[in-house]
Amino acid sequence: MTNTAPHNRKIVVFGATGDVGREVVTEALLRGYQVTAIARDAAKLSALPETVIRQSIDILADPQQVTKVLAEHDVAVSSLRPAPGQERLLPEMTKVLLDAARQSRKPIFVTGGAATLKLADGSGHTVLTAPDFLPDSVRPIAEACEQVDALFDQYDDVQWTCLRPPAMLIPGEKTRHYVRGTDTLVPDHDGVARISYADFGVAMVDLVDTNDSPQQRLTVGYQNKAKAA
Repeated sequence: MTNTAPHNRKIVVFGATGDVGREVVTEALLRGYQVTAIARDAAKLSALPETVIRQSIDILADPQQVTKVLAEHDVAVSSLRPAPGQERLLPEMTKVLLDAARQSRKPIFVTGGAATLKLADGSGHTVLTAPDFLPDSVRPIAEACEQVDALFDQYDDVQWTCLRPPAMLIPGEKTRHYVRGTDTLVPDHDGVARISYADFGVAMVDLVDTNDSPQQRLTVGYQNKAKAA
């Protein structure tokens, strides 16, 4: 699914120092994008490659600056994830980005959450509603992601795409092989929905490359064959 042709388009990545954001930055650089990385912590930004333009912005404190930055780029990616204990800020931060995308008329690709994805067992339950599916420790971010998911219905005039990770977003190698889905978890051979941060970054930039069907909520995951005993 990967398009590796360079194109020199300008991409801005919000939340660029997180697990997903770093992978999106890396993959975009490989494909020839001019990358601007946005995060609040300037020290973490300094660890990114030297070819990346780095800018420290407090999204909630300076929404006008967010709009200005979007206007200067061809496309935006949000990989925002607040610190533990601040999960409630995620919907508010995402709204600032969607408002900026509306004002600048630029497409935006948002890293969502698995909360609203249906289980693949046909039960009708989602990740958030299924009994005993989520540990209590991750419910705050899941509930915040559910609120983010609902925001998109207010932005039918924005070219948004929401890519929701599977239930397990984990460290691992970049294989460049994955399966895309819509509203249901994509299970692997053992029934577990998973993908590495690296391949999630690949999947996100694949969507940015094509941008052929905006206003979609999507997901991705591995579907490998079981290894022989």
